[in-house]
Amino acid sequence: MPKKYLFLLICFVCSKLLSAQNQIDVKHSDSVKNAHLIRQSVLLEEFVHPHKSDSLKKATLQQLQNIAPKDSANVFSLVRQLQTIRQSDSVRVSHQLFLIDSLKQKITGYSVMPFDKVLFAIYSPSGGFSPQERAKTLMDKIKKIAKNAFDKDSLKINLKTIAPQILYKGVLIFAADTTDALWMKTSKQHLVSDYRNRIAAAIISNEVATSWITLLEEAALAVLVILLLTFFIYLVNRFYKKVRLLIKQQRGKKIKGINIKDYELFNASMQIDVLLFLSNIFRWLLISLLVYLALPLLFGIFPWTKGIANTMLGYFLNPAKKIVLAFWHYLPNLFTIIVIITVFRYFLKGIKYLKEEIEKGRLKIGGFYPDWADPTYQIIRVLVLAFMVIVIFPYLPGSDSLAFKGVSVFLGVLFTFGSAGPLGNLVSGLVLTYMRSFKIGDRIRINDVIGDIIEETLLVVRIKTIKNEIISIPNSAVLSSHTINYSSESAQDGLVLNTKITMGYNTPWRQVHQLLIDAALATEFIQSTPSPYVLQTGLDDYYVSYQINAYTKEAGQQDLIYSKLYENIQDNFNKAGLELLSPHYRVIQNNIQKLPGL
Repeated sequence: MPKKYLFLLICFVCSKLLSAQNQIDVKHSDSVKNAHLIRQSVLLEEFVHPHKSDSLKKATLQQLQNIAPKDSANVFSLVRQLQTIRQSDSVRVSHQLFLIDSLKQKITGYSVMPFDKVLFAIYSPSGGFSPQERAKTLMDKIKKIAKNAFDKDSLKINLKTIAPQILYKGVLIFAADTTDALWMKTSKQHLVSDYRNRIAAAIISNEVATSWITLLEEAALAVLVILLLTFFIYLVNRFYKKVRLLIKQQRGKKIKGINIKDYELFNASMQIDVLLFLSNIFRWLLISLLVYLALPLLFGIFPWTKGIANTMLGYFLNPAKKIVLAFWHYLPNLFTIIVIITVFRYFLKGIKYLKEEIEKGRLKIGGFYPDWADPTYQIIRVLVLAFMVIVIFPYLPGSDSLAFKGVSVFLGVLFTFGSAGPLGNLVSGLVLTYMRSFKIGDRIRINDVIGDIIEETLLVVRIKTIKNEIISIPNSAVLSSHTINYSSESAQDGLVLNTKITMGYNTPWRQVHQLLIDAALATEFIQSTPSPYVLQTGLDDYYVSYQINAYTKEAGQQDLIYSKLYENIQDNFNKAGLELLSPHYRVIQNNIQKLPGL
């Protein structure tokens, strides 16, 4: 079997299954509705029987009241009883009307719609028939009458029976009992008279609508609708062609491409293709809308297809109506959200103004450094925005739905378990910010890494070494390690650079001191004030340790300074005829070890 036929067969079977399921659901819904209407009708009848008993008493008392009494005391007693019963009847009727109004707000009866309009609704059972069965039977009888020539005078009412009847040529069409009248809040006689007039008017209106003259007029109107639809589609296509030509003509004029600095994001050809595609989509959407609006007009012309027209319009109007109503009812919450956002926005503007004033040094707060202003503002901003979201949350559409709450919980759990590491770095970044251990441009040392700070974020610190290596260190690792900052005091007091040499005891120490100081002063970036100085750091067995200390304010030039200092030390000692070495030797004479000079 070809695939397309198999696909059509599957679609047919699925449609039948869905149709059967829908029929089952409709039947179940109708059975539940019938049972509910029957229960409510029985409830109404409970008010009827006391009303009948009281009415009999009232009639008896009225008869007694018309009789000339021999004893005036008995007459007055009967009159008082009559007034009491009338008051009881009035209260009962009021209760009945209130009950009926409340039931009609919750329950809809079965509509009697033999043609294109609803005549009335059936709410109560009668004679063993459910409300649905009564409505269907009545519609079938009306349609049967309408098939032949209708004689309005043959549609009569019979008020001689307990349940007034509507008859057509002696055949029973409808009978109204007390419960029917209660549901309509009227008498049985008035009810059948009103229903009879409605049925007659509907049959006459249907005869006019289905006459040959009317059908010809409707056919002509349908042809006119089709012609108008064709004409509008033609106009849309012509307009599309003009727009398409206009777009192509704008190449190199108004359509030149979109550039971001030196990068061309969209060239002219890509823009034209996108515009042509969007215009074509708009054309088909407009044609679809025209067809969709024309079909209800076309179906609404003929009485047999008016139901289809109403259904098609309902597909479009009902969602649109729901959207408009939902938006209208949501307007108070929307205005509330706008007010909340406006208040928080201006509050953040005020905080930002204070931040800028502190950064510029115009506003000074004791113990609060200017470089704390921006991170503190960012922290306050995040907290304020989070609080704003909490305040706005109850006013969001669907915030009370289980789906909305489920998604919120899922995102919260995902954020909690997925951001344990980043959150640790974030907290460490905040701690480092307020510790003020370093800033951008400082030369620092973290463990074995030495370089200049080029970026400091809430998650990592990036260091550039003298070899142009970029090293990223997580803030948590920085916080758990010791950090040496070479630049923090270099601009004011200067950074002390030092190196050590060793010389033998036979070299005068004063000469060594002077040579080292001269070498330091000859080195670029070394400060003459404070002047360099030498420390003797050790008297070992064979040599003396000398340490030269010199000040510099260029902490970032340490490697260059050390290199130049080593060069100058070698040059000075070579000029003085001194060798930079540490003697490690012994003299052996006659098998006796002696130090030199002993």
